[in-house]
Amino acid sequence: MTQLILGPGALGRLLALRLAPLEPVKLLGRRPLSARLALTTPEGETLYREIDSALSGEAALPEDVTALHLTTKSMSAEAALASLVLPPQTPLVLWQNGYEVQPRLHDAWPGPVLCASTSEGAYVVEDGVVHAGHGHTWLGSLDGKHAALATALAERLSRAGLPATAVADIRQRLWHKLAVNAAINPLVARFGIRNGQLRDRPFRPMVEAMLNELAPILAAEGIPAPEPGWAALVWGVIEGTATNRASMLQDASAGRPTERDAILGPLLEAARRHGLPHDGLLAAYRGLDRYH
Repeated sequence: MTQLILGPGALGRLLALRLAPLEPVKLLGRRPLSARLALTTPEGETLYREIDSALSGEAALPEDVTALHLTTKSMSAEAALASLVLPPQTPLVLWQNGYEVQPRLHDAWPGPVLCASTSEGAYVVEDGVVHAGHGHTWLGSLDGKHAALATALAERLSRAGLPATAVADIRQRLWHKLAVNAAINPLVARFGIRNGQLRDRPFRPMVEAMLNELAPILAAEGIPAPEPGWAALVWGVIEGTATNRASMLQDASAGRPTERDAILGPLLEAARRHGLPHDGLLAAYRGLDRYH
């Protein structure tokens, strides 16, 4: 059985390189990749692995697909998925940031759909990917179904060195990740810094101000704070991914459109709907105008 990965960015490469020693993997993208890719671990070790890769529009797809992992950016996810012809019951795993495309694909895809919320840190380098910080991945379906599938996939990822847990409350987990991304990504993209630099001035007060604005918005949406609180969650991710170049920073540095609509859009819409202050969110959104 083959793990099919659509989107050879940082996350797609990380999944492929971690899973490859355990089972067949096929990595699909719009551009050809080297057959031999490097994985640099958070501990500084570099491993080289042979990865079966192909162009997404031309690939002969295996018949025995365990799951299709969709690891493209949120704004490209639906078009990328439409480029493939797969059996309708193929399990789909969505790895996008934000909370925009997940509900749409959950409703549209005929087979099982799982959503993943991960705090793994990674960034692309020419010959592979740097796994910049250990994290954790949560897996589940928005309708609470497919628990056995989520559990089996979580076990596979954990064996591959990407600790994962199947959960029934993935919607809540996605909103938690949304808060983390909103507090981190626009700042690091705007100022061209790594995550860990947010711990220092002048950036630390900016993160704290964003957290103060986010908390009432999330509460109004019925999203409970994590047990240690929002600040502990966000600063814990910053600490664990201190050397990482966030995906929004990678996009901004390359002159690509960012995922601001997927990350900041749902929060802005919720703030307006509940009549809550959102000046910081709006400033973060507008601060990314030059990339759009």
